[in-house]
Amino acid sequence: MPIWTCARCDAPWPCRTRRGELLAEYDGAPVSLSIYLAAQLVSATQDLGWASAGALHRRFLGWLP
Repeated sequence: MPIWTCARCDAPWPCRTRRGELLAEYDGAPVSLSIYLAAQLVSATQDLGWASAGALHRRFLGWLP
């Protein structure tokens, strides 16, 4: 995932579809979902060093309910 795009639709990961899948997969475990996405955010910062921290935060965590 070094370019962090969805393999199905080529949108930035997590795309709208993957967000829905993640919400369903982690249903009843919002803290676990947050931890998973935070770990992905840390990995993405190394691959997407050109992206601003705010943009990456919104992309990976900002959509959570």
